[in-house]
Amino acid sequence: MGRNSVRLKTLVVMLCVTCLAAAKPAFAPMDVFALEWVDEPVIAPDGLSVIYQHNGFDVLKDQARSQLWRFDFKSNAKQPLPGNTVGASNMVFAPDGKRIAFVQDTEAGPEIVLYWLGDGSRLVLTQLDKAPRALSFSPDGGQIAFISNVAAEPAQFTVNMPKAPKGAQWAAAPQIIEDVLYRADGAGYTESGFSHVFVVGVEGGAARQVSSGKHDFEGAPVWLPDGESLIVSANLADDADRQPFGADLYQINLGDGQSTQLTGSKGPENGAQLSPDGKFLAYTGYLDQKLSYQQSELMLLDLSSGHASSLTASIDVDVAKLRWADAKTIYVQYDQDGKTWLGRVAKGGASKASLSEAGLSNHGWSFQALTSDLGGTSPGRPYTSGTFDARAGRVVYTQADASKLADLAVLEKGASKTLTQLNQQLLPQRELGRVEEIRYPSSADGRLIHAWIIYPPGFDPKQKYPMLLEIHGGPHTAYGPHFAPELQLYATLGYVVLYTNPRGSTSYGQEFAQLIHHNYPSQDYDDLMSGVDAVLAKAALANGFIDEQRLFVTGGSGGGVLTAWIVGHTERFRAAVVAKPVINWMSFALTADAYPYFTQYWFPAPPWEMPEHYLKHSPLMMVGKVTTPTMVIVGDADYRTPVSESEQYFQALQMRKVPTMLIRLPGASHAINRRPSQLVAQILHSSAWFERHSK
Repeated sequence: MGRNSVRLKTLVVMLCVTCLAAAKPAFAPMDVFALEWVDEPVIAPDGLSVIYQHNGFDVLKDQARSQLWRFDFKSNAKQPLPGNTVGASNMVFAPDGKRIAFVQDTEAGPEIVLYWLGDGSRLVLTQLDKAPRALSFSPDGGQIAFISNVAAEPAQFTVNMPKAPKGAQWAAAPQIIEDVLYRADGAGYTESGFSHVFVVGVEGGAARQVSSGKHDFEGAPVWLPDGESLIVSANLADDADRQPFGADLYQINLGDGQSTQLTGSKGPENGAQLSPDGKFLAYTGYLDQKLSYQQSELMLLDLSSGHASSLTASIDVDVAKLRWADAKTIYVQYDQDGKTWLGRVAKGGASKASLSEAGLSNHGWSFQALTSDLGGTSPGRPYTSGTFDARAGRVVYTQADASKLADLAVLEKGASKTLTQLNQQLLPQRELGRVEEIRYPSSADGRLIHAWIIYPPGFDPKQKYPMLLEIHGGPHTAYGPHFAPELQLYATLGYVVLYTNPRGSTSYGQEFAQLIHHNYPSQDYDDLMSGVDAVLAKAALANGFIDEQRLFVTGGSGGGVLTAWIVGHTERFRAAVVAKPVINWMSFALTADAYPYFTQYWFPAPPWEMPEHYLKHSPLMMVGKVTTPTMVIVGDADYRTPVSESEQYFQALQMRKVPTMLIRLPGASHAINRRPSQLVAQILHSSAWFERHSK
């Protein structure tokens, strides 16, 4: 064989190897169980290490699992903490940095565990009737304050039932309910009671309740420097359960339990944190105007004068979380343009890289946007998400993008560095659907709507693909360019997936989100249809890769509302899947778990005063126009959009002889994808429905 022949053969072999290497498998249903992500990072007091939750799924138990890991900044080493930290949550460092405390399930139920970082020794501190949460170490490290529920006194209601005969098997006694809030999605019917503040010593012993009354105290208690009092958030109004957003900040004296009100604005004040010098209290809050969407501002309270002011009043964002870095620097988390950002509010200095304006200057404080790659802690659909912590000149956060869930990252000296690569052995070995950002004008009023397209793996513009419009819930939430297993699975199944942020979505300012106030659904329908038109027009310019005879639509919660609204207004979709929807606003308003909120903030009046308003926006009233084959999916333990909503729609469609099917997911709450098998089940049942009606 000649030299040229050998070279040619070698080249052919190399090309074949390259082809084989490029032929990665697409993301598949079983890959969901292999996903991992970081959450809740907490920096040690000396700033030299960070402890975080390393999360994944247990394929045998079909549920999420977590374990605490530690990253050391000096050695760059990362490893799980020794001993048992499985399922640990609410983790906090002791001031000495040698111990942590967290909440963990024990044989007796959820308890507070004190853990020594040196050797993994542990001490179960509490023996509580109810689960603890929101832990906080005292300044000297000798005590831990926390929140836990306390059962209320039994209802005084006497009924003289006849005595059952010996050996009789009568039904259990009736359940007496008098509370305004008596059930919650994910928890079911709840025991009557209130959440209170407790303190326990780090050497164990009985926990001491330090707050009292028929009120709920919430949020991690804030210790004042002298260790003699705590600051917490509470709504002490007599009808607090009927006022969802009335919490103020109170100082509780540990000696006598007396409380002193620190703030009193009309609106919620939460997430308080004390400045390192002990002079100021930073927290989030807003003036409650009974709107369906209201943005929280970063507030600062001078403890010496009692004067409070907003540091972000001129910035059109919702401050979700805050952390003091030093006495003159506060880091904040917020959403903008479908992404979760980290920003810094500092005393003095000029604003840089601001949002939509030159900057912020309020009482000498300035604002700087830092990074927009927080996320990856919502392993389902592409919602904004993420957590962070700041201390000793470092900021650690959950970093993500369209190709991965959250990894641990650090931001220091203006540069970001990724510290973990949890899915390195999975996602880079899969061909994911390519995510493309688009913006298009709405036919309603010309507003630009933000959206993304996911193309099937191995996309070929010469082929014809079915298209799926997937609509987010909320409705006051936001999608973005984030890795989404559910939508990637649809892409694997061959769909071009469009997901959008129609009006009402967050991260585009208060005015955009409030466009649907007392007006939902409305022109958000036009935003969605304009998105479909925009993708079809885009496809027409590239060989027409969308099969216009195979358009499908689905969405969950608020997305379920809009999906049902869509098929009541157009016949352009071949089939639809309505997941955990609201179909009848009148029945929803008085059966949902958060009914005091919905009836006051989403509607201008109660159902009995303005029934016409509720019915005007109810998809139920459009059933007479529906011809699209429509599946309905709901968890049978959903108390946010109760099962009765889905059953109303299914039965109405049955009466009209519209092809329909009802899928009930056993044990699932409104968080329908909490168990990975049910996440997969929703996708595969939906796609099977689309396939049945694709011709």
